[in-house]
Amino acid sequence: MPGHCRAMAAGLRARLGTGCPSRWLWGWHLSPGLPGVRLAHAGAANQLQREYDAVVIGAGHNGLVAAAYLQRAGVRTAVLEKRHVLGGAAVTEEIVPGFKFSRASYLLSLLRPQIYTELELQRHGLRVLPRDPYSFTPLLEDRSPPRSLLLGHDMAQTQRQIAQFSQKDAQAYPEYEAFMGGLVSALEPLLDAPPVDTAALGQGSLLQQLRALQTLWPLLRAGLALGWQLPRYYEVLTAPISKILDQWFESEPLKATLATDAVIGAMASPHTPGSGYVLLHHVMGELEGRRGAWGYVAGGMGALSQAIARAAAAQGVHIFAEKAVCHVLLGRDGRAQGVALQDGTEVRSKLVLSNASPQITFLELTPQEQLPKDFVQRIRQIDTCSPVTKINVAVDQLPSFLAAPNTRDGRPLPHHQCSIHLNCEGTHLLHQAFTEAAHGHPSSRPMIELCIPSALDPGLAPRGCHVVSLFTQYTPSVLVGGQPWDEQARNAYADTVFDCIEAYAPGFKASVIGRDILTPPDLERIFGLPGGNIFHGGMSLDQLYFARPAPSYSGYRSPIPSLYLCGSGAHPGGGVMGAVGRNAAQVALEDFRRL
Repeated sequence: MPGHCRAMAAGLRARLGTGCPSRWLWGWHLSPGLPGVRLAHAGAANQLQREYDAVVIGAGHNGLVAAAYLQRAGVRTAVLEKRHVLGGAAVTEEIVPGFKFSRASYLLSLLRPQIYTELELQRHGLRVLPRDPYSFTPLLEDRSPPRSLLLGHDMAQTQRQIAQFSQKDAQAYPEYEAFMGGLVSALEPLLDAPPVDTAALGQGSLLQQLRALQTLWPLLRAGLALGWQLPRYYEVLTAPISKILDQWFESEPLKATLATDAVIGAMASPHTPGSGYVLLHHVMGELEGRRGAWGYVAGGMGALSQAIARAAAAQGVHIFAEKAVCHVLLGRDGRAQGVALQDGTEVRSKLVLSNASPQITFLELTPQEQLPKDFVQRIRQIDTCSPVTKINVAVDQLPSFLAAPNTRDGRPLPHHQCSIHLNCEGTHLLHQAFTEAAHGHPSSRPMIELCIPSALDPGLAPRGCHVVSLFTQYTPSVLVGGQPWDEQARNAYADTVFDCIEAYAPGFKASVIGRDILTPPDLERIFGLPGGNIFHGGMSLDQLYFARPAPSYSGYRSPIPSLYLCGSGAHPGGGVMGAVGRNAAQVALEDFRRL
């Protein structure tokens, strides 16, 4: 370990103690976005005005995207964020001094390419660090050294890796990739348009019906693209992912590695029907023209939010942190007319877009008596069960895996840039971890996705040190017997995770300087994620497209005229995609022009 990092680590350990509490030094935070926004709004533009054309509740990435598109169209827009930092779950925060964490979301792929280009995000500072290879699965087994599975964009090299476990699987893998790519290409048009307005088609005026017919086109395009393969693709969307993978492959490490994308963020097992769609959702993105690629954002995920905020500010959007909205203001005609802040300030507007979850938007910020009872019931019934505990770790050296030991100089190796999958020797381990959580117990051998963004972005940590992101599941939102996720429970689970990592990479625990543990209740409390669900609600088939967030209200409009949903609880769902914000802005803009 370099002397600089050793000395710093020793100093931090002396200050923080030898124990490992779940959160250290809450006072150390970055505020990405705020400096750039202030520069963009010199003088009076920094002042919150009492009236705008549109107000966006929440400065998550979707809210910032929506604001940018509204302002581009000439709609005077303000964004009001309750936290001290912009970005929602896409933030960079310095929890341990000198270590900059992508505290919640941590990888980029799904952001729609139109948003990159139309908002000129690269010009506004966004820099993405592609990963190749991108997936590393080390095994625990009685051989020296243990085997591992390394997947990358070089298909021949990837096939050689798979062939360690099965020649048949190595030959099948390119066809599998092409098959899944065909389904992604067919469904992609659905991401960038509102769902079909079934209410208008069935009960609207002639003009409304004609407008609604236009929304059928993306659906028709998807059907035509699927063509004769439709029955096979239908099976992928509805079957358990384990069934689909069993049809293609025989080697358990490969199937388990691929299955992680089908259950990540979902309280589901690989054996759960419909888990195939979640896998598709995670391979729908692209990075620098390469479909399905994932990468790190230079400076952490907060740098993405900052780039979007700068793009919005350059258009003239007013963006404010620490402005918590208390409720939506309604006029006598029942239309949304602005928002009231917790400090009593009222901001009037013709449009209100909420980047908050459907639960916060409609059960906390909107007067209940103004909403249809069946709609309220639907919102209450949204499945927000989350299996996720995110642990951010500061370490003084790179993990050295038994399956791929570090070199003497301690420099990052190709596998260090990957999503490193632990406890993925077979799909049975994922199912076992799910089953324990379904009974109220944190998994004893959890599914772990370990990422080390500082392997490609060394500026995130002091020289020689690293930041480690642990996306783990399964942890129930409510523990068995109603026990709380107190400090003892948090640390007990984190210790279980660290013990698992230690088995694959001896010395990991000794390298830890600090850690930040975010259980489902923490994710809800800090980031407003209902139940800790990273998607604002499960991505199961009964909560997608026509039914997201509720039937007849899937097109971003709500039962309250001029109030729109622009967060992940609306179509097409969660992930750092921006599609919801872009789509919702277009719908709101249509209505604004008719006012």
